Amino acid sequence: MDIVEKINYLIKEKEMSKKEFAHALQNLEPSLKSTGSVPNIQTIYGYLNGKRELKVELIPYIAEVLGVQEQELFSCDIEYAASYDMRYSKEAREIIDLLYYAPKPVREEMIDRLKTFKRLSEETINSTKSHLA
Repeated sequence: MDIVEKINYLIKEKEMSKKEFAHALQNLEPSLKSTGSVPNIQTIYGYLNGKRELKVELIPYIAEVLGVQEQELFSCDIEYAASYDMRYSKEAREIIDLLYYAPKPVREEMIDRLKTFKRLSEETINSTKSHLA
């Protein structure tokens, strides 16, 4: 997943339209190094559609509009959440970030509980399949 795909994923996650994103980005008035001016709406759409190469100087502004850290646009956490179609990827990323602060017994308890939820989910799916057969 490249950065443009991650940006589009986050736009969708925030329930923004590309138009709303483009206007929010313009309102921050980022200037392009090549022209010294704010990119127009068509240029921003070109970035989002992969038809134009995203300019690195826009990254801080894009991150601000999306409410994420710049580094998150390059991390695998968003990619992981998108790959598994997690509807709550923001929460999943927050959990990943906070795990650092959890003592080992808490992490072990979380693992045990998540395994229990997984087992129950699998049992429910298997039970449903057997009733349908």
